Amino acid sequence: MPNIKSAKKRVLVSEKKALQNKMVKSALKTAIKKYEAALTSGNKEEASKLYLEAVKKIDQAVAKGVLHKNTAARKKSRFTIMLNAIA
Repeated sequence: MPNIKSAKKRVLVSEKKALQNKMVKSALKTAIKKYEAALTSGNKEEASKLYLEAVKKIDQAVAKGVLHKNTAARKKSRFTIMLNAIA
């Protein structure tokens, strides 16, 4: 445990930030799983609606610094290709 006041504060702040990042990641994973489930069921309307939600969550994760922008671009590109494949 830290003894210095500023170090104690950093521990608290980093725990709080870790929880926030975990929340963003969890929401992102949930959106992705729902989208992939809609793809496997073959429901194009549902998949296209969930695609928009997944892309939105990816963009939010990038804005919060949870995902790298290139990772987000790769994921969005793959999701778009999968959506177009079930045409």
